[in-house]
Amino acid sequence: MANKRNISYADAMAEVEEILEKIENEELDVDELAEKVKRVSVLLKTCKDKLLKTNEQVEQILKEMEE
Repeated sequence: MANKRNISYADAMAEVEEILEKIENEELDVDELAEKVKRVSVLLKTCKDKLLKTNEQVEQILKEMEE
């Protein structure tokens, strides 16, 4: 698994989609399920953090352009 800080947004979302597909297709056993759900939670938090940071950067750029 890639480190939370080093994974790109696109890679994180691809991994989330892969895990969700396995869950939907019942490809995970009970022992893996909790681990994968936890991983999805970490990945989604990473994506949310990246989106918030990007939003802040864009707002700052737009603010600077107005000056």
